[in-house]
Amino acid sequence: MPRLLIILGILLVIAGLLWPWLMRAGLFRLPGDIVIEREHFRFYFPITTGILISLVISLILWLLRK
Repeated sequence: MPRLLIILGILLVIAGLLWPWLMRAGLFRLPGDIVIEREHFRFYFPITTGILISLVISLILWLLRK
């Protein structure tokens, strides 16, 4: 368990450092993400982004278990 927490912590730090470049790359504006923009209101529901991130995390954890 401590090893997993350390790895997750490192991944969060890396994601935090790469955040500005990820936003510019358009990662969080994929087709399938729901965006509703009105005056003084913006609703964003990242369905496709969430599925993609879930797949990547699942793959990483699967590789770590092997």
